[in-house]
Amino acid sequence: MSEAEYAVVLVYSTSHALRAEKLLLDGSVECKLIPVPRQLSSDCGVCVRIPRHESERALEILAAQVMIEGVHDT
Repeated sequence: MSEAEYAVVLVYSTSHALRAEKLLLDGSVECKLIPVPRQLSSDCGVCVRIPRHESERALEILAAQVMIEGVHDT
C-alpha cells in the first residue's frame, strides 16, 4: 500500500472551507475544495484537499483563523 498523496482538512461549515481555501492560496499552499469523502463523514459538505506533505504548514496558516474539525490522509 502506498502512502497517501493528499490530505483533507475537514471544517465545520462551507464558509469555513471557503475561508480556509483563501488563506491557503494566499500562503502559497496548493489546495482544492472537494466534497467530503463518504468514509470520513456522511454529512453533506465540502472540505479542503491539500498535498499531504503540506499538512503541517497548512495547519499553521489556518490555526488562528479557521475552526478545523480534523485532518485526514486520503
